[in-house]
Amino acid sequence: MVYVTHKVHFSASHRLFNPNFTDEKNEAIFDKCNNLNGHGHNYTLEVTVRGIPDPLTGYVIDLKLLRDLLEHKIIDKVDHKHLNYDVDFLEGIIPSAENVVVQFWGIIKDNLPVGELHSLKLFESDSNFVEYFGEQIEIPRYSFNS
Repeated sequence: MVYVTHKVHFSASHRLFNPNFTDEKNEAIFDKCNNLNGHGHNYTLEVTVRGIPDPLTGYVIDLKLLRDLLEHKIIDKVDHKHLNYDVDFLEGIIPSAENVVVQFWGIIKDNLPVGELHSLKLFESDSNFVEYFGEQIEIPRYSFNS
């Protein structure tokens, strides 16, 4: 099995809060990430696809195809956006890196032309990242309109 990884970058803002919590509880749990107007990150997403190289091309996946998929299905939707308000597939979801990477997985997996999606790594900073391998997780949705 061969593992191929492609990296993309985007900038976005978000606010971490649970509408079912009091202001005090949100502040205690989410601290600075609960800033009313949000805060931003320069994210890096690493996408790893695995498979057997095609005998005619030597590719597990053509990296141009993977790059285009990520640009059109992910980056165009999240880059320079507010994840709480501007991204339809994150509507009602607390946009933690953990929840965002799970949503990305479904989109990428459903649109991957060849190979098998192995893992996603989403970096919020140089020192903080999450990694996801596609385990089934139920992400709760909330009403943020109150």
